[in-house]
Amino acid sequence: MQIAGIQTDVQIGDVQGNLGRLETAVRAEVAAGTALTVFPECFTTGYCFDSLEEAMPFAETIPGPTVQRVEALCRELRTSVVFGMLEKDAGRLFNTAVLVGPGGLIGSYRKIHLPYLGVDRFTTSGDRPFEVFECEGLRIGMLICYDGGFPEASRVLALKGADIILLPTNWPPGGDYMAQFSINSRAMENGVYFAAVNRVGTERGFRFIGKSRICSPIGATLVSIDDDTTGTVRADIDVQLARTKRIVRVPGKHIIDRMADRHPEWYGPIVEPHSLPRPM
Repeated sequence: MQIAGIQTDVQIGDVQGNLGRLETAVRAEVAAGTALTVFPECFTTGYCFDSLEEAMPFAETIPGPTVQRVEALCRELRTSVVFGMLEKDAGRLFNTAVLVGPGGLIGSYRKIHLPYLGVDRFTTSGDRPFEVFECEGLRIGMLICYDGGFPEASRVLALKGADIILLPTNWPPGGDYMAQFSINSRAMENGVYFAAVNRVGTERGFRFIGKSRICSPIGATLVSIDDDTTGTVRADIDVQLARTKRIVRVPGKHIIDRMADRHPEWYGPIVEPHSLPRPM
């Protein structure tokens, strides 16, 4: 399967315009042989809202008009898309990534780890477990931006069988080393493909750094955009490579298996609750 990540600008509050740009990009990717196209965090809405009251009118339910429009596109083109949006549910606001395939809505993920930045100052932390979704034979886990800096999240998705972890993101300055090092590490330590798709441009004084990349299950960078220009990262995904966790480097002398070699009995402090205050 060929996947692609679209590194592009977003217009805050222009849902219809952003959806138009999504449709144009997906049609071009399908023509190029891409089966799954990934867009940045909050792609349809923008990110730098200044209050819950300002952001909420741009949020939608799932399913809703935005998801239905992407479903129609995916059915027409027999393709799959992941994109970021703002979701509303019972008066709460979530930063959500949505996966749509040729048959319609497959699943969604609500961002769990929230930085004190942009609309995440007003969103609710995700209230559902990490989940792996099947799409055209590919097992997909989704995270969003800041989630990528918490290795526990990626490990849970790997343990649940993900072949690839998709990270729609809005990295501002300060995320440079996350882009440069952490994405490769998450891929290598879990034996999965990892695709981070960032936006570019400036929104309400915040610049976004781009630096999208796709990494292989050994942590190698398959393709990257190393600056904040618009562009596309594309790579072929071999699910068997991601599912082969036992790596024999020298028969009988050097074997690596980062799933079987774990010792969860010593990891208890990771899941102990804490009482640290969220920044204000």
